[in-house]
Parts: sequence; C-alpha cells; structure tokens
Amino acid sequence: MTMRLLLLSNSTQHGQGYLDHAMPAIRDFLGPVRRLVFVPFALHDREDYTARVRSRFEKEGIEVEGLRPDLAAAAVIEGAHAVFVGGGNTFRLLDTLQRTGVLEPLRRRARDGAPYLGASAGTNIAAPTIKTTNDMPIVQPSSFTALGLVPFQINPHYLDPDPASRHMGETREERLREFLEENDTVVVGLREGAWLRIEGSSVQLAGLRGARIFRRGRDPEEVRPGASLDAQLND
Repeated sequence: MTMRLLLLSNSTQHGQGYLDHAMPAIRDFLGPVRRLVFVPFALHDREDYTARVRSRFEKEGIEVEGLRPDLAAAAVIEGAHAVFVGGGNTFRLLDTLQRTGVLEPLRRRARDGAPYLGASAGTNIAAPTIKTTNDMPIVQPSSFTALGLVPFQINPHYLDPDPASRHMGETREERLREFLEENDTVVVGLREGAWLRIEGSSVQLAGLRGARIFRRGRDPEEVRPGASLDAQLND
C-alpha cells in the first residue's frame, strides 16, 4: 500500500483556533475516514489534550480515540483507521513511544498505508531522528532514532533570521548549519502554517507559508507552497 502522511509544522496558527488553518487539508487527506487514534504523549496532561482534540474533530464528524500508555496501546495502533500524533515535547513523545512499545507498531501501521497526521512533535518523529527538534530534552529517550517514514529531517516552526533583532544567540539557520556539520542529510525547515503531504514517494509542500531546504555545503533553498519537493529531496 502507498504510505500517506500529512505533516504540519504547527497545530495552532496565530489568530485562529486549534487546527483551523489546516482543517480543509486534513479533511481532504483523511477522505472517508471517520475514526482516528490520537497519540497525546507529547504533553503531560494527556486527558485534557485528548479532550481538546476530540472536541475539534467532532465538529468534522470524526470520532477520536485517545491512546493510553498501557499494555493495550500497541494493539490499538495496529487496529487504527488513521493516526494523529500531536505536538508538545518531542523528547517526551519519543521516550513514551519507546517505553510503551508503540514505536514499531506505529511505524508499521503508517507504512502499511494508514493515514498518519502529525503536528510539530508528531511531525518531528516522522523523520529518521529527532535531532532537528527545537525542544528541550526534558527526558532522555533510549535513542534519538524515530519512525523514519521520510528519508529527510524536518524542523517545524522554522523561524527566519530577523535582521533587526538585538538577540545575540544562534538563529535557527545557524543551528541547522551546525547539525549539517555533523550529519550529511537534507533538512526541511517548515515555517508556521506550512505542511508536507506525502503520498508514496511524492512530497508536496502546502499551506500558508513556504519552507527552506538545507543541505551540507550549500546555501538554503527557498520553496513556495504548492511546490513538489520530489526533485529537491531525491537529488
């Protein structure tokens, strides 16, 4: 089956409600699916998080089952019609997926063709590793290795350098260049409001804003919404 992914940079856009900016794309992506499993492991209060997601998807006629970190979690993922992995802290998310034994079933279910929707941390873990997350390591996973559903790294919430800023710390671009000094792989910097839709080997950039593609030894490449990233990510 064809792997299907919708990877959002963020779940809340300034001035809009939860997932409102991306809901038309989410509805189109899910198609006839009317039930999904939500993975709330990136936040501490999983019950409240699940309730918020359930309330939002109820408006779209979609039933949400919140995943619990217990012995039944892997079986729930195996039977999921679709999966939504929400945002929060990427280290906590990956650590919980590892400790509950859910990481491999989640990878297998996505590769078998179940629609995978990710936002922020949920987008981070679709990459080979979580090394390009912006989050603080509040817990220590057993490994940085993630789902590897796409062959490139992703940096959600990508921020462009502000030439007027007086902040003397590293910019996001500088941090990604440091990553590429030690890792020879492509990184997609997804700005707020942008997302990637993957259907098999096809990668499309969509949303409200564009992205920047980083490679070792090259200047970042600007990509606008609506563009295919197939050539950039496979050259």
